[in-house]
Amino acid sequence: MDSEDEFDMQDAAAESADDDFYSGGDDAFESDDADVADFEFIDNDSDDSDDLISHRHQQNYTILSEADICQRQDDDIMRISTVLSISKVSASILLRYYKWSVSKVNDEWFADEEKVRRVVGLLEKPVVEFPDGREVTCGICFEIYPSDRLHASACGHPFCSSCWQGYISTAINDGPGCLMLRCPDPSCGAAVGQDMINELTSDEDKEKYSRYFIRSYIEDNRKTKWCPAPGCDYAVDFIVGSGSYDVSCHCSYSFCWNCTEEAHRPVDCGTVAKWILKNSAESENMNWILANSKPCPKCKRPIEKNQGCMHITCTPPCKFEFCWLCLGAWSDHGERTGGFYACNRYETAKQEGVYDDAEKRREMAKNSLERYTHYYERWATNQSSRQKALADLQQMQTVHLEKLSDIQCQPESQLKFITEAWLQIVECRRVLKWTYAYGYYLPEHEHGKRQFFEYLQGEAESGLERLHQCAEKELQVYLNSEGPSKDFNEFRTKLAGLTSVTRNYFENLVRALENGLSDVDSHGACSRTTNSKSLGGGSSRGRSGRGKGSTSRSSGPSRNIDDSGHWSCEHCTYANIRSATICAICQQCR
Repeated sequence: MDSEDEFDMQDAAAESADDDFYSGGDDAFESDDADVADFEFIDNDSDDSDDLISHRHQQNYTILSEADICQRQDDDIMRISTVLSISKVSASILLRYYKWSVSKVNDEWFADEEKVRRVVGLLEKPVVEFPDGREVTCGICFEIYPSDRLHASACGHPFCSSCWQGYISTAINDGPGCLMLRCPDPSCGAAVGQDMINELTSDEDKEKYSRYFIRSYIEDNRKTKWCPAPGCDYAVDFIVGSGSYDVSCHCSYSFCWNCTEEAHRPVDCGTVAKWILKNSAESENMNWILANSKPCPKCKRPIEKNQGCMHITCTPPCKFEFCWLCLGAWSDHGERTGGFYACNRYETAKQEGVYDDAEKRREMAKNSLERYTHYYERWATNQSSRQKALADLQQMQTVHLEKLSDIQCQPESQLKFITEAWLQIVECRRVLKWTYAYGYYLPEHEHGKRQFFEYLQGEAESGLERLHQCAEKELQVYLNSEGPSKDFNEFRTKLAGLTSVTRNYFENLVRALENGLSDVDSHGACSRTTNSKSLGGGSSRGRSGRGKGSTSRSSGPSRNIDDSGHWSCEHCTYANIRSATICAICQQCR
């Protein structure tokens, strides 16, 4: 492994404790100050809030623009040129050969410089002396040219300008392989540098070569990748081994660094690959055919029943008439079999369990298709809801915040809680969408895990719907009002509270799925610790900031009241006033 890569791994291990959106474990709740802070929703205008948000979103990657890439590329070339005392053109050839790894170039060069020069094509002296002041025959077109119309790379093999131009242009049009271009002489391996490319080619070919040169810095480096979003020119420099693979590009597209698919945490890349393949595979078409059609008993072509009558006639040239229920010839059917809309022979066989293999396969395919449809519909629905939420967020930031600021006579800095709510909605829709792919592949025989998963998923989805409705519907009241509203601050508290509660729900869900629902014991029941953390979203001790010896709040409702006279909801941890009997956020009874 490269020495630089080893240092990167060590740095990544040191920074891996700071995960992104849903990272963190029980250690995050160890301080008393943190416990108290969880009861009071954060003031969106405080500097502490910004520090907390920036800490929560601490990145383990860097987004690179084209200018950033060129700067890094030039810095690496200059570093190698200075250390090895070679030209910048030779340094760029070395770096391209060793996939832009500075440490690899240094290691190989100082281990065996002669071998590196021979392999890469950096010759110390020409193989042949370049003719000077006399006419020479071009080795490609065999025309005779004066020496001033001939060119050669470091090896000294002379070729005319026209042949060089055709050779280089063809290589550039063939693709990125032109970056490792060698001398046209079949027996020579001398590298052709960028200086000759710039001297001999057209402006169009220079531009192509330059694009290949820049892209090679990203595509040949295992620590960098292009953003996979269509039309995006940003690249990502990732700290390998630093925890979560989720990356958010400046173009607003989020993707998984490991598989370059859309960001799918907490579902692993293997499950995502299977799900995407299933969504696009022809196997689902075959399942539909098996579930919704039957083969003609005579010609075996699949037939879909689109009318109520059981009397089926196959299409020409077959024209065989048969019963849809039992697939027997229609000529054998009459009043004795139960009439046109029922077949006693079939019903009797069904009651006795006399199914043939084809019928069993059809029944299994139908059940499988119905199960797949259940999960796919919810996956697709949350995807469309997320796209709509993204559009609403964009409109909120560009239009509605300014309008709301004017109506409510408050600066836009006081309305950040609305943007944070919509960002939370977008993220939660993404997570919720992929939980349905997770649920589809969750083994059906693991009933305890499935029940726990569906409970966590249901709680998270319920919280998200409350938040989404509040941000989408209730906000319209204040957008449509003609002046400042007296209860706008109450709306602020409610929306900020719902945002915090929803985040807690989804933190529990993400943490449980990433742990493989390991909190479910072998008997299919959740441990008490898991239930406490699932509902409260925090540590096993009370969230009101009491000492380690304090009693759990599940032991009695009176012990949920803190020193300020508030009681904490067991479901969402919101601090309600003493006189309230129903939680103001999740509507659960005290």
